[in-house]
Amino acid sequence: MTTRREFLVGAGAGLLALSTEKLALGQPGPADGPVVVSTWNHGLPANLEAWKILDGGGRAVDAVEAGVRVTEADPTVSSVGYGGNPDRDGRVTLDACIMDETGNAGSVAFLQNILHPVSVARKVMDETPHVMLAGEGALRFAREMGFPEQDLLTPDTRLAWEKWRQSGEYKPWSAASDPSHDTISMLAIDAQGNLSGSCTTSGLAYKMHGRVGDSPIIGASLFVDNEVGAACATGVGEEVMKTVGSFLIVELMRQGLSPAEACREGVERIVRKNPGWRDVQVGYLALSRSGEVGSFAIQPWFQYAVMDAQGNRLVDVKARTAE
Repeated sequence: MTTRREFLVGAGAGLLALSTEKLALGQPGPADGPVVVSTWNHGLPANLEAWKILDGGGRAVDAVEAGVRVTEADPTVSSVGYGGNPDRDGRVTLDACIMDETGNAGSVAFLQNILHPVSVARKVMDETPHVMLAGEGALRFAREMGFPEQDLLTPDTRLAWEKWRQSGEYKPWSAASDPSHDTISMLAIDAQGNLSGSCTTSGLAYKMHGRVGDSPIIGASLFVDNEVGAACATGVGEEVMKTVGSFLIVELMRQGLSPAEACREGVERIVRKNPGWRDVQVGYLALSRSGEVGSFAIQPWFQYAVMDAQGNRLVDVKARTAE
């Protein structure tokens, strides 16, 4: 059962009169101290790992890297890292990015055979003058940084791919189907008041070989501005890229919108531009510098996990199609 507190941390503007009033007034969020939020129910164990760093006074950027590594290594999550669904050629290709409180960022795209792409992205940020490495270049860099290679297909994902090949039917955007592309994106604010974020995924199941979504693209899947807040995305990356969703949401927060209001407007941009928006899922999640959390999605089955001093819990998000 959703609690009053869960509404207050950002189930969406208008869900509860008290929540709407609080967001409109721009008051700080209900949690004092660090906050970590992440997409979907696999964000719950990821939050726990991130919290170990935040609760100990560590940096938000270290927390968001450590947190999503839990999901990357979880073979039961079929859309991230090890056990992620492959492309139509049977290859698991990974995208990830990370951004810290100074605006530094790193990302990798179309990376194969590396368990923790978010940590490779961190190395790109910390060890190179670049922001993004892709494909063979990203793999070569990962090897140079000491990352071991491994087969990321599990017996279950291999079996599912072989079954899919019998028909080859490809409907990655069906809103009626069980979601198959649940990226984990994570945002955190640490005890010093600094923000960071990360995002990692294996992308759409059975996508064309070479397809890259929004997850490694700074400004699309993730954007952090320490003066304002941070935002991240999950869902169909093509729609997020075409509206530069996370950057848009942070800029709307700069203009005075609450995180919930900004996420709603991010969704509305997609709705206005795509006549087929009812058959697409995109969910946005935002965290302000003051600690407010907000979210909004196209479809009603988006959830996010939030953890602060009061504990770790899952929040159902208000959706455009439910209105």
